[in-house]
Amino acid sequence: MPAKRKVEVFSAGCAACEEAIEMIKRVASPACEVIVQDMKDIQVAKRAKALGVRSVPAVAIDDQLANCCAGRGIDEAVLRAAGLGSPA
Repeated sequence: MPAKRKVEVFSAGCAACEEAIEMIKRVASPACEVIVQDMKDIQVAKRAKALGVRSVPAVAIDDQLANCCAGRGIDEAVLRAAGLGSPA
């Protein structure tokens, strides 16, 4: 029997994360093992950081962060360019 594809969903438990979890579970086949990872757990947060997770929800498939989840997150330079830290 072939190994199952490991699908990890990194979640903070918010409504957006719950919606993503529902979609992933709906789309996953029996060949997928869907694991919901709680970012409130420090070990999960460390693993997420090692995978490159910068915002949630995020998905890793077979220990690789999915392209749709890479490169997102808060960027200080972008926020400063938008006016953060500057007088109105």
